[in-house]
Amino acid sequence: MTSRTGILGFYINQNDCMGCRTCQLACKDKNNLPVGILFRHVKSFETGVFPTPGVYHYPGTCNHCISAACVLHCPTGAMYKADDGTTQHDDTICIGCKKCMENCPYEVPQFFEDTKITGKCNFCIDLREAGGNPACVDACRNRCLEWGDYDALVAAHPEAVHDIAVLPDSSITLPNTLISARASALTEDFREQVN
Repeated sequence: MTSRTGILGFYINQNDCMGCRTCQLACKDKNNLPVGILFRHVKSFETGVFPTPGVYHYPGTCNHCISAACVLHCPTGAMYKADDGTTQHDDTICIGCKKCMENCPYEVPQFFEDTKITGKCNFCIDLREAGGNPACVDACRNRCLEWGDYDALVAAHPEAVHDIAVLPDSSITLPNTLISARASALTEDFREQVN
């Protein structure tokens, strides 16, 4: 992998994630999100059939991609890359055109009906600037989520991958999210559980 020193990323340990959605709730509370809007969304998937079924959870959020489609297609610069590699959003110049939503292969940006603009995970920039952790990381009961310098995360978790079956090919956007994947998450035979 190419060095990404100074770029922040997330790490997800699927082997320990039990799909409790505490990270999802912490994110929703921290960002005061309305009903129907999530910046971190835990999805659960079933694989296989008896006698060898499988299940895994994916707590997805913005991957703060190196080649972020939302940034590339934003006509006003409301979506932009910060010096730490995170993808940020400037509410004051967003025109609500939804180009970010239309082009993000991960379906991350959300549209706020009340303000007619989009929004997404900002990697809890306010908490980090105050010396804290992203809300989702602190909330995770099983410590499945980590954040930090991307290269340090790669070194700490050499088995981690970018691609699992439920995600689009990472070679286009180059996400800054690493996943220690369950074996079942690598098989194309999956069904999303409806909660």
